[in-house]
Amino acid sequence: MIQLEKVSVVLPQFAVRDISLHVAEGEFFALLGPTAAGKTVILESIVGLLRVTRGRIKVAGRDMTRCPPERRRIGIVYQDYALFPHLSVIENIRYGLRYFGMDTREAHQGVERLIEMLDLGRIVQRRPLHLSGGEKQRVSLARALSVNPSVLLLDEPLSALDPNFREEIRRMLKSLHSELGITFMMVTHDFEETLYLADRVALIRQGCIEQVGATEEVFHRPATPFAAEFVGMKNIFAGSFSSGCATFGGLRCPLPVDAGRDFKHVALRPEDISLGRAEDFAAGQITYTGEIDKIINLGFVHEVSVRCQQAEFKTYLDRKTLRQTGIQEGGSVVLGFDPSALHVF
Repeated sequence: MIQLEKVSVVLPQFAVRDISLHVAEGEFFALLGPTAAGKTVILESIVGLLRVTRGRIKVAGRDMTRCPPERRRIGIVYQDYALFPHLSVIENIRYGLRYFGMDTREAHQGVERLIEMLDLGRIVQRRPLHLSGGEKQRVSLARALSVNPSVLLLDEPLSALDPNFREEIRRMLKSLHSELGITFMMVTHDFEETLYLADRVALIRQGCIEQVGATEEVFHRPATPFAAEFVGMKNIFAGSFSSGCATFGGLRCPLPVDAGRDFKHVALRPEDISLGRAEDFAAGQITYTGEIDKIINLGFVHEVSVRCQQAEFKTYLDRKTLRQTGIQEGGSVVLGFDPSALHVF
């Protein structure tokens, strides 16, 4: 459906270079990365708002590289909604219809369906000034979908919303994608959103692709230290590998995979690490004795840092478990995990 072939967009102080991607028809695809990685530049080159310096963009087999935005039939939703303040909700939703030469009766039927799907019936005569963040985002979605696009692009669609509205819109996006069956492509810096919504993901860093794959695959098997850190591995150690073992931070660790490849790092997700006494761990689990270095209250959970030799591990404990175990900074503890939880790259 969407194909980028070695696309470069060179701007005065930034560039994305040699981006090659294929997004399948009906797929929910995410461009993931930190702020200023180039995600929105890629999105705006697809919709035609930024000129491609090199490479080609195809949508549904058609070369769109030099095609003006209004002829691409691509909907886009921005994080700041971009609604016209002087128009009512219904006028905002219908605004784009004039540019696409659609059958009036069919177009208005489509709009009515979207109003029902997005639960906008009560507010169609209001203006954006009198809408909540969640309502504005639903209107923005309806406007983008009203022209019956083959592709819907979403630029950080949840980042401007408070937590309650964010959850509402997230569920709505998943439902819309399932019901409409069109291709969705979303820009985000939030991997939790990506896990919930996207089938596949491209991780972008400094204008280049770091890794592309199924969302679960990137989450569990990041290919680089940057990817591992970005998807929340937290525990990433440079080490040496030989005889089926990794050595890092003064520790020796048996590996669940063949170490014949040129591995350089070992990583663990914090949620795969347990703390306790030696007798709490089953045979076959890897254990180290360490000292509690730091406990940080993150709200619903506490991040616990444990130093074992020169390696510092991070894990999470809820408030109840922390209280019951009596774990305190400076105390001794046994840290353990299953060998299968190890990731090497």
